[in-house]
Formats: sequence, structure tokens, C-alpha cells
Amino acid sequence: MLKQRVITALILVAILLPTLAAQAAWPFAILTLVFISAAGWEWSRLNEAPGARAVMMGAAVAGACLFVAQSLGLSVWGAQLSAVSESVGHVHGWGHPLVGFATPAVIWLVAVAVWVPGGAAVLRFGTEYWKQVPQLLRRLLGLGLLMLAWLALVESKAQGLNYLLSVFCLVWAADIGAYFGGRAFGKNKLAPSISPGKSWEGVWSGMLAVALLSVIWIWIDRNIGVDAPSLYSRLLMGLGPAGMLVALAFLAAMSVVGDLFESLIKRQAGAKDSSQLLPGHGGVLDRIDALLPVLPLSLALMTLCHG
Repeated sequence: MLKQRVITALILVAILLPTLAAQAAWPFAILTLVFISAAGWEWSRLNEAPGARAVMMGAAVAGACLFVAQSLGLSVWGAQLSAVSESVGHVHGWGHPLVGFATPAVIWLVAVAVWVPGGAAVLRFGTEYWKQVPQLLRRLLGLGLLMLAWLALVESKAQGLNYLLSVFCLVWAADIGAYFGGRAFGKNKLAPSISPGKSWEGVWSGMLAVALLSVIWIWIDRNIGVDAPSLYSRLLMGLGPAGMLVALAFLAAMSVVGDLFESLIKRQAGAKDSSQLLPGHGGVLDRIDALLPVLPLSLALMTLCHG
């Protein structure tokens, strides 16, 4: 199993790295579109719509992503993404995009409205009522969440590799911190009916790991040449130290919500993994569940920051 995991990981890294290094937008946009479409296929299968309906769901996710990107003026084929005109100037407040951001901020505010109260409701009532939600509505929800995540991926890549990696590493640090903190100190179960292994102590440990990571990354931003400010530096500049820590704790918490949400869906479907598309790792959803809320919500927080 370990050998299989390592081989799959190396293949994925070998595919991903050239798209991250490319100056053009399209290699990363298309690769991530393939993965997000596969996640749509998995979502459909986990929600009682396998076979041809799952294939149609994957195609619908890809089509919706490209249609919305085109409608918003995001160029996924050209040398780089279209950016907001420099004449707009800096603004500071909910709903206003930063200079250099192409996607209207209202998109990310919709993500906040969906993920924060919606995530809380699903985790509170999902074990009882998730399967009672009409199948079509569940599939439409999945389409919307996956589309928001892909748009956020493309926008984050346009902000610079350092920015994108800082968002990825936030999720990984929260997960690693939660794992080791939970093993060492975990006593109070977080959501035993969904994921018995998770504890509140793990959540706090994940938040602490993210805070420590932010300190290291801000030092790197200031002392080593990077292509763009990281998420942490932008939050620090825009919100101050206390505001940055609150924002990072919020994102770390939402990464847990994303993880638990996917675990709930799998439990309701009686599945251990979302699929076997990634040998040794399960499915695509298993790998990106925590990123689904964090990617768009991190961009929502950027509307509060100068940068």
C-alpha cells in the first residue's frame, strides 16, 4: 500500500509541477479542470447517481467551469489571466476585489454564504437528513461547490505561485497538526457520528500549526525573493496580526468542515473512499475535500486586504 501511495504521489507531482511553472494560464487550468471534473463524477456516484449520470455530472462540472470563466472574462487559454484594470485603485472592504484580481468579489461572498451556514447545517443535521434532500439538489450543490473551487484555483494561481502554495500548505498544516495533536491529546470527540477519529484537541492543534506556518512563511516573504506575497503576508498587511490569526483560524476550521462534509457523504453512501482513481490515495474528493471551502473563502478574505 505504501509503495502504491508513493508511486501515485510521484506521478501526480511530475504532472503538476510543469503546470505550476508554466507562465501560461492554460496548463494549470486544464489539469485542474480534469481533476475537478473527476471529483464531480465521484460526487454523483456518492449521491446515488452512478453510471451515465455520473459521467454527465463530470461533464457538467467541466462545462459550467468553462462557461462561468468565459462569462467573467477569465482567460484560461491565453498567456495569462485577465486582470482588473490598474485604474480601479485599492479598495478595502467586503465585496471589493483587489487590483490584479479578475473574478468579481461577489463570487467569493456567495461562497461564504454557502459554506459557513450551509456547512454548519450539514454537519449538525446531515446524518439524519442528507439522503432526504432530493438527489437533483445534491448534485447541483456539488456542481456549484466544485465550480467555485476551480475558479478559486485559477484565480489563486494568477496571484502567483507563492500565494497558491501558501493556501495549499495552510490546509496541509492544519491536517498534519490535527493528526498529531489529536493522537497526542485527543479526548473530546469533534463529530463522532461522522468521523470518530477527529477531536477538538486536534482542531486546536491544527490551528496552532497554521499559525506557526504563517510566521515562517512571512519571514520567507520578507527575506527571500518570491514571485508574489503569500496569503499570510496579505492577511497581515490588510488585517494586522490579530486579524490575521483570526482569519487563519477561520480557514483552518473551514478545512475541517470540508473534510467532515465529505466524510459524511461517504458514510451516507456506505463508501470508504470517494473512488479508486488515485491508487493508494482513494479518490480526488478524498484529496481535495478540505480545499473546497478554503480556496474560495481565502479569496473572500482577500477582499478585506490591501495588496
